[in-house]
Amino acid sequence: MKILILGSGGREYSIARAIKNEEASHELFFQPGNGATKELGKNLKISDYNELATFAKVNEIELTIVGPEAPLVDGVVDIFKAEGLTIFGPSKKAAQLEGSKVYMKNFLAKYNIPTASYIESDSIEELYKFTDTLTAPIVVKADGLCGGKGVIIAITHDEAKKAIGEMLSGKSFGDAGKKVIVEEFLDGFELSMFAICDGDDYILLQAAQDHKRLLDGDKGPNTGGMGAYAPTPLVDEKLYKKVRDRIIRPTLDGMKKEGTPFEGVLFIGIMVVNGEPITLEFNVRFGDPECEILMPLMTSSVSDMFHKAATNRLSDINVTFSKQYAVGVVMASENYPYASSTPAEIIVDEVHHKEIANNTHISYAGVSREDDKLYADGGRVLVCVGLGDTIKEARDRAYLRCGQVHFAGKKIRTDIAYQAL
Repeated sequence: MKILILGSGGREYSIARAIKNEEASHELFFQPGNGATKELGKNLKISDYNELATFAKVNEIELTIVGPEAPLVDGVVDIFKAEGLTIFGPSKKAAQLEGSKVYMKNFLAKYNIPTASYIESDSIEELYKFTDTLTAPIVVKADGLCGGKGVIIAITHDEAKKAIGEMLSGKSFGDAGKKVIVEEFLDGFELSMFAICDGDDYILLQAAQDHKRLLDGDKGPNTGGMGAYAPTPLVDEKLYKKVRDRIIRPTLDGMKKEGTPFEGVLFIGIMVVNGEPITLEFNVRFGDPECEILMPLMTSSVSDMFHKAATNRLSDINVTFSKQYAVGVVMASENYPYASSTPAEIIVDEVHHKEIANNTHISYAGVSREDDKLYADGGRVLVCVGLGDTIKEARDRAYLRCGQVHFAGKKIRTDIAYQAL
């Protein structure tokens, strides 16, 4: 099958890697891809979505998979479907579940899906008034897309009010913060869950835990994610059932009632409070780095799952998972997440140990290629993934692989998966 993957990060690399490992042979294209995806397929330089759809038609692309949120919110799925192309992802209207946190919170309230109490407004007086009714810490969210960084957990009321003011003024997140949500802080443990949806049916993948903070012990600023592991032992069948019955099913039914059936990845950020799952947020694509650990755990065909979801036939397939665990450790550049970093050559040691060769791999993200050398371009550069029969074994292998990757200024956390261990 000819497959086009939109995006340039570790998420897209890991999807492509899983597809390349299938028994069936596939021809892969990336838009735009990165310096390492060239080893898996062909990178395209076509930024206009209409031109990209024309390319897909002319080259008989049988499936397009959209990785990041921005093309979805911009309506790339609508453009491709108008040309009769098969594409995996939600429509522009359905993508508002991530594109607007205000839309998402109001949707949750309308369909009685458990979420934190909140107010959404562009009035600083209203937001301040609601803030005063809450017990600190207080959660402040920008309405629009902020690359995973638009959520502030304020420790004091004054800190919350400062964040509100900076968002509304455009100082923090530009137009994305022109409308703000203030909500109660939930005290529990956080999960990432992913449902592959075709509008009617869905397949729930294994629950993962992400590590958002930059530093060990969950300290420092929020990032796009510094590591993740799956499946988490913090989830049992009882909790999975509550998520299915109280969150996923009413969401799919609600989206159909809204006239915007949801197709694609429904990423549910969940806080578990006293055994009850509360919806923190929806995203409309895979999390990164969660995708990097979920893909290698799938033992059935990844391309078939995406194709069946994109053609409303999920009920026709059986998705299977390995009994192993996966741990992913992000390697970030020197100045992440504060500023850009100087490109640095990446040196990867040759792997001599069979255990490491067979149970680890690297998913590349913020990299470029020049004269057949890979360079860390900045941001989150790559993810070292380890597999094992226990979380500890998977984690230890991931860190052994980290020790074989070198570039100037590399930055990692040393405690990924500590919640489970």
